[in-house]
Amino acid sequence: MKILVINGPNLNQLGQRDNEIYGYVTLDEINAKLKDKAKALGVDIELFQSNSEGAIIDCVQSSKSDGIIINPGALTHYGLSLMDALADMNLPIIEVHLSNIYAREEWRKKSVIAPVAIGQIVGFGYRGYTSALDLMVDILSEGI
Repeated sequence: MKILVINGPNLNQLGQRDNEIYGYVTLDEINAKLKDKAKALGVDIELFQSNSEGAIIDCVQSSKSDGIIINPGALTHYGLSLMDALADMNLPIIEVHLSNIYAREEWRKKSVIAPVAIGQIVGFGYRGYTSALDLMVDILSEGI
């Protein structure tokens, strides 16, 4: 079982930007937690981050994963070509956000990714990623 974890624009700056909103944990620390969790679960993960929608789409399209966990960053709200690429994969997708996007500015409350995801985890900081990994393993194991 292989799971692709994608982080979109500006998430490489975690731990340095808007700490009250996004927390103090860096992307490297989140990735380390995911690697440890994947090892404990006995699954392979591929970690990818880019500030470019095109690079993210290329990663999605070339992936041989069984499921995708994605924090699309600001692409959440307008990344229609990313949404199309994810939909074309025909895989389970879990959307993750560090902050609660529904408790923020009005424009952040709309996700163009949500219609192609089986669910969202929002507002739990880095814990959303490890929870998504647990859920994805369960979903793939159950063949949902």
